[in-house]
Amino acid sequence: MSLKSNLSKKENNFYETERLLIRPMSVDDADLIFELYNMPNFIKYIGNRNIKSLSDAENYIKFKFLPQFEKLGFGNYLIILKEGNQKIGGVGIFEREGLDVVDIGFSVLERFEGKGLMFEAAQKIKSIGMDEFGLKKISAITTKDNLSSQKLIERLGLKFQRMVTIPEDSEELMYYETE
Repeated sequence: MSLKSNLSKKENNFYETERLLIRPMSVDDADLIFELYNMPNFIKYIGNRNIKSLSDAENYIKFKFLPQFEKLGFGNYLIILKEGNQKIGGVGIFEREGLDVVDIGFSVLERFEGKGLMFEAAQKIKSIGMDEFGLKKISAITTKDNLSSQKLIERLGLKFQRMVTIPEDSEELMYYETE
């Protein structure tokens, strides 16, 4: 099966919550990735991914996000606010080098922070990972100063385990895991 036909099949995996639609990220979402990944707080707390153009964002999606969907069936999902059909962020479960347990991650445009939308999206993706993909454990990592992520991770039921460093990053990160 070609990559294209397989992706179109996977793009039918729409999930829904009370206020959100959630679907696999696609190259059509480069505009959101460009905006998200250049927000000052994204760069501060998650890191600079060097997305300087829409083309960079498209390539990031093609070479970082889509291969994981091909390999594992899950990855980074687009979050769409039903009201106004607005793209507001991303949430996903990722295989990360240096972590033994898949990692849940999330980012949202600043104008949508503090509304409980990321919890709603992350809770849905966590349950999909565990219920549909049979994941036994999910982890999360965050910086010591990213208090809003720490609160969200704990609200998702993950417990702080230890400090870790991941390859190509010298900063110590807080590591959480489901029990």
